Amino acid sequence: MKPTATYRLQLHQDFTFADAEAVVPYLADLGVSHLYASPITAAASGSTHGYDVIDPTRINPELGGEAGLLSLVAALKRHGLGLIIDIVPNHMGVAGDENAWWLDVLEHGQTSEYAPVFDIDWRERVALPVLGTPLDEALADGAIQLVRHGDRLGVQLYGGATYPIRADDPVHQADPNAVFSAGEIAQVLDRQHYRLLYWRAANDELNWRRFFSINELAGVRIEDPAVFERTHALYFDLFRRGLIDGVRVDHVDGLTDPAGYCRTLRARFDGIASDRPAYIVVEKILAGDEPFATDWQIDGTSGYDFMRQVSEVLHEPAGQAPLGQLWEEIGGRSAAFEDEAVPARQDLLAWQFEGQLAACVESFYTLAQGSSDHSWITRGMLRRAIERLLWVFPVYRTYATGLGAPDADAPIRASAREAALPLMPPGEVPVLDAVLGWLAGKGGEPAADAVRRFQQLSAPIAAKGVEDTAFYRHGVLLSANDVGFEPEHFACDLAQFHAEMRERAARTPHAMLATATHDHKRGEDARARLAMLSAVPDVWEQRVRGWLAVAAEHGPLVDAGDAYLLFQTLVGSWQPNDASLLERVHDWQRKALREAKLRSSWEAPDEDYEARCHALATLLLTEGAGAAFREDLAAFMDDLSAPALANTLAQTALHFLMPGVPDTYQGCELFDFSMVDPDNRRPVDYARRRDLLAGDDGQGEAGKLRLVARLLALRNGNAALRDGGYEPVAVAGERAEHVVAFTRAHGDETVVCAVAVRLGGVLFGKRQPASDADWWGDTRIEAQGSSWLARDVFAQGPVFVN
Repeated sequence: MKPTATYRLQLHQDFTFADAEAVVPYLADLGVSHLYASPITAAASGSTHGYDVIDPTRINPELGGEAGLLSLVAALKRHGLGLIIDIVPNHMGVAGDENAWWLDVLEHGQTSEYAPVFDIDWRERVALPVLGTPLDEALADGAIQLVRHGDRLGVQLYGGATYPIRADDPVHQADPNAVFSAGEIAQVLDRQHYRLLYWRAANDELNWRRFFSINELAGVRIEDPAVFERTHALYFDLFRRGLIDGVRVDHVDGLTDPAGYCRTLRARFDGIASDRPAYIVVEKILAGDEPFATDWQIDGTSGYDFMRQVSEVLHEPAGQAPLGQLWEEIGGRSAAFEDEAVPARQDLLAWQFEGQLAACVESFYTLAQGSSDHSWITRGMLRRAIERLLWVFPVYRTYATGLGAPDADAPIRASAREAALPLMPPGEVPVLDAVLGWLAGKGGEPAADAVRRFQQLSAPIAAKGVEDTAFYRHGVLLSANDVGFEPEHFACDLAQFHAEMRERAARTPHAMLATATHDHKRGEDARARLAMLSAVPDVWEQRVRGWLAVAAEHGPLVDAGDAYLLFQTLVGSWQPNDASLLERVHDWQRKALREAKLRSSWEAPDEDYEARCHALATLLLTEGAGAAFREDLAAFMDDLSAPALANTLAQTALHFLMPGVPDTYQGCELFDFSMVDPDNRRPVDYARRRDLLAGDDGQGEAGKLRLVARLLALRNGNAALRDGGYEPVAVAGERAEHVVAFTRAHGDETVVCAVAVRLGGVLFGKRQPASDADWWGDTRIEAQGSSWLARDVFAQGPVFVN
């Protein structure tokens, strides 16, 4: 059955199928139609997320295996719910020695039956960046040993993971009691299908595609039909048996041909049961003006685009300029996001993707040399053109294949050309145009490999350069820095939002709607609260400058920009009497500093600077010298509480009233003030949620829960909210720009909805999330021949449904 609303659960060894089963009655009472589970196939031992799949043909035994899954599905069906699972076609986990497919490739090389599974350049031996030091040093230190592994010898590293030695290696004939010298071990290593590398060499030396810059996740060649069938057999079997109703596809843009993959996936599911179409959504990050292709034969995306759209209607447009100026004065960095994004892309391309870039350039060079029109183009010219395109590429990727390019790619290429032109060396624009021509499909099948390599490189550069670097350097307003967001314009006008929702209803009416995920940078209510700062930038500036003076006095060696990001984070995550806050903030500081790569990094942590930042947070939150700050912060949070709650309720209403399938990320039916992972994956107190749902408290976060349950009940009983179109409703009067009003209609059913937004200016300092009647003046909503005064419909809060 198609979902009407989903609930995402993160499964792992500490929250198994059995734990999920215990939550099922609560989910049924809440009103969702489907449990939406993180990956359920066998993953690396102790995996906290499941995306490091080591065997896609088995249910993860750490979750309870097939028996646990069957029991969970039986419980879901007893309560009228279905199951959607997350699948991972792009990569597999290859850390250590748990992945039997990978080990077989290491042992047998290109003759392994699993060699076609992995995206390996077989011109060289498989690079294994698993050493903590250079090879000679590791050998000298005894970190590499030959040990008995079953009935043969294996290569053991640091007393842990053991890698196979090829079956025909003469070392297997050695005396069982033999002790091998470093030189003898080196000779054995030279004969293997793989070569051990110092981990720091991976960025330059890796000869296989990985997921982003993670050495433990190897790319899979899902475009090979045999590989597709081998890795998806379990999913099709689960669907055939009626155990799942659909899938969410992880990182679809990592694949060679995402569109072709999705069409094949749809065809295979339809071939199993055409009378019950599988629900298929993909994790796809769309740029603000990038339409989602409707010819992929799927239901849409997993919802990051909606998360951005709803966020933009919660921010106040007038706040962008003053907050930008404030950031430039405090942080000393540009408020223009592009000024951070381009250097970050340049950094990441140079630092972490040299191996993949070199392979891409080489493939284009081979292509050029086979063409009389382009044989004059050198490797250096191609490298410069490709680099500059990747620095400014406006979307994650395009979708050309050897058969051509979709029409939707054309404006993307044109935009990329326009942005790259000023960066091109004199006389080399023809090289840029040649590359863009190949991306347009002009090279036919011979260009397929080069085009594939570019498209599979542009996506990780966008993700790592923007989301995992620039977002941590840019501090205008942190609520605008989340996956798929566009910080350069954190707010939109209401007409744009209405147009986006109409398009959603027309093009992807069953796409997923997300407001929080396991990958978000901060929780949905933290974003809603921080967005209110855009409504009171002057008040915020006065307050935060006082706090920065405290930081400068007690943490003079902490960069002012880092202190400013800390204060924003405290505003977003603050909850009274939260004993865990300091430890969580320390974890956030460490990750934020290292991801920004300005004053620390994962590769070379500056632990002294990190300690100074931790000390400042500790002083502010726990020590006597921070008492005045804490008192002032608490007073500010009291003043911000009403507008923040109004924004939370408005976001919640829009989430559940818009066209699509709303997904609730685990626990987010109550307030979610989380920071980036792992903070956003903490255990959820379901006993508390059950009690609140059964009670009659409608205040604070209980009010959010009751609104979620009420709107889910409305969706379940009303086809207009589940399947209806979307039409804006006229709003007149002096506060019209503070009302998102619309109808949802299906058949004879019509629902009129109105949500009050951007109330920060009027509610700041108040204690209730409803503005005074006089403030609304003559503002009125007119629909279906009726008229409602805003002062009446919003008297108790920001949501009206009729």
